[in-house]
Amino acid sequence: MKFLKFLLTGILFGIVMTKSEAISWFRIQEMFRFESFHMYGIIGTAVILGAILVAIIKKVKGKTINGDEIKFNPKTMSIPRYLFGGILFGLGWAMTGACPGPLFTLLGHGILTILLVIASAILGTYVYGRLRSKLPH
Repeated sequence: MKFLKFLLTGILFGIVMTKSEAISWFRIQEMFRFESFHMYGIIGTAVILGAILVAIIKKVKGKTINGDEIKFNPKTMSIPRYLFGGILFGLGWAMTGACPGPLFTLLGHGILTILLVIASAILGTYVYGRLRSKLPH
């Protein structure tokens, strides 16, 4: 039954990504060329909504599906770390025309070339996991 919740959430996410045109390569290129506000509006809305939801979860002491209290670990700002990560993320996003969120939505639309991007993302995550202890954090 838990699988059904995740499946329905994924389907809803895919519908939202499709209807908002967040999976459109052309919309993403417009964003990177500063030609349209469309994607910035989507991202800004997500950031604001996320901040509001985190504040609500903290205030009401929200619980996970398993009943455990949701805890947020404090983060320290490391400008070089986030700058490097943001540049790397942005380059990948600009080159592929997709950020990690909509990859599977694109696959669901039958764009099979996205399998190369998904495989690359998984490989990159694996390599990072192997090298993490050797990288400056």
